[in-house]
Amino acid sequence: MTFRQEYPRPQLTRKDWLNLNGEWDFEFDDENIGLEEKWFAEKREYKQKINVPFAYQTKLSGIHDPAFHDWVWYRKEFDIPESMLGKRIILHFGAVDYRSMVFVNGSLVGSHEGGHTAFSFDITTYLREGNQSVVLRVEDPSRDETIPRGKQYWNEKSAAIWYTRTTGIWQTVWLEAVDKTHINKVRFTPDIDNGDIKIELEVSGDYLNKDVEIEITFKEEPIVKETIKIYESFTKRSINLYNRKIFRTGFHHAGWNWTPETPNLFDVTIKLKEEESVLDNITSYFGMRKIHTENGMVFLNNRPYYQKLVLDQGYWPDGLLTAPTDHDLKKDIKLAKEMGFNGCRKHQKVEDPRFLYWADTLGFLVWGECAASPSFSEDAVARLTKEWIEIIERDYNHPCIVTWVPINESWGVPSISTNDQQKHHSLAMYYLIHSLDSTRLVISNDGWELTKTDICAIHNYNHGHKDEGEKYNEFLRSISTVELLLRSQPAGRRIYTKGFEHGGEPILLTEFGGIGYKVGEENGWGYTTVTNEEEYLADYERVLKAVYESRSLHGYCYTQLTDVEQEINGILTYDRKPKCDLREINRINDMWHITQR
Repeated sequence: MTFRQEYPRPQLTRKDWLNLNGEWDFEFDDENIGLEEKWFAEKREYKQKINVPFAYQTKLSGIHDPAFHDWVWYRKEFDIPESMLGKRIILHFGAVDYRSMVFVNGSLVGSHEGGHTAFSFDITTYLREGNQSVVLRVEDPSRDETIPRGKQYWNEKSAAIWYTRTTGIWQTVWLEAVDKTHINKVRFTPDIDNGDIKIELEVSGDYLNKDVEIEITFKEEPIVKETIKIYESFTKRSINLYNRKIFRTGFHHAGWNWTPETPNLFDVTIKLKEEESVLDNITSYFGMRKIHTENGMVFLNNRPYYQKLVLDQGYWPDGLLTAPTDHDLKKDIKLAKEMGFNGCRKHQKVEDPRFLYWADTLGFLVWGECAASPSFSEDAVARLTKEWIEIIERDYNHPCIVTWVPINESWGVPSISTNDQQKHHSLAMYYLIHSLDSTRLVISNDGWELTKTDICAIHNYNHGHKDEGEKYNEFLRSISTVELLLRSQPAGRRIYTKGFEHGGEPILLTEFGGIGYKVGEENGWGYTTVTNEEEYLADYERVLKAVYESRSLHGYCYTQLTDVEQEINGILTYDRKPKCDLREINRINDMWHITQR
């Protein structure tokens, strides 16, 4: 059986590739003896089979074992397709949690640390005639609280806000064939104020005197075709798309820009050529989109834009962090849009690029977050820094992403209010991300104890249930004005940590709600509790009405899209069944247009 066969890197596609998902040999190495005993040798017999790209803890893996196994081994035999012979062969891993060593035909080709970002190796020199073998050793320290683990619990049984762990391969594994001289990086930076798209290219191999041909179309209409002769490995070009045409410039070019309501995308083909010979041929896309803040508001494409986000943790009952199918990624976005949300905060997870592709295509804002480490250490700082460099490298071109969130609720910086070293870490992440990406907003510590930040992001679940009138009234008061919001301490934490204060940034309520509603036989919890659909919708409307009537808030993120394991505070169940009429959720979410008149 094969799983997840769609092309895994939609921002840079090629024709010559081979999906390696499916059944692999697998074995636990609980005594950590595999390296010493050379389990990477080809004669080694593995005891189990596993379905890649699903972690052994999942039902879809075929193993479904939630116990701690900190060292695991994988093996896959494959043949190089005839169409790929004679080229450089790149082995790609979408994501492997947490430390990986990769062997091809018995030889170590490389290693990688980081459980949520892609990595690859050129394995050409390790190949042989006929059948090939790849072996992967993975180490995932179950109890180490200084590695970026997100919601993965360091105890064996899930509890509270912590869930079952993910160990090993959890995104697609694949091969790609390229010429010795090929494009290894493409970066698109839109400038809607001038109508330009800046394209940056990096070429590997013998690049001197080669031609790069760039063709851009919009809804199949040719926009530009340009050929550049390159003399260096790095090339940058700015191309004007609007070209002084009235329907493309000024107010009218909004019809060409990317928004959740109008997810316009430009298609790009880039060919690397030597005379008439095509050395590389890639396809991609970009969106003309700008995000900035001004006068206490978030602006999308130079217009104020009220963000109605939903917290999305990206877990599935049978796949945990891995969506069972590509359709499941698309379905979550379509359901959220059906409910009237225009985006999501992807919580404590670096999501599969296919999700971002569907967000780009369907029109859905994404706040890109990461998996946090619970505790602070110098090693934790280094690990988080490395992952963020790789996150931005992978996801820079996706127009759907408008905000980066490196730290959440002081996870990884638990003493930030009094510890200068942890404050410096928060500041360093803010400035590091801006140094890598000047086109998006950055939130230094989503929830509270903010340092330097582009959005004042506040979490507040203290809205009570329908019979707690005084608690609800206090919630109303706390969000009614900027002054009261900034003085509030909804989790006993200051909104800005000591030494920092609000500088006019837009204020958004980025976690609230979490209304618990049990459907079926599952047991669990929510921040408040209702017992039927009528109560659920009434409570949802009560809380959303308060948010919309606040003149201090410029957007929100409701907790949450789906139930997850023991949490039953989603609008949808864990298996994506609506708990209520989604048209009513849409009606309530649309109240903002009425309250703002």
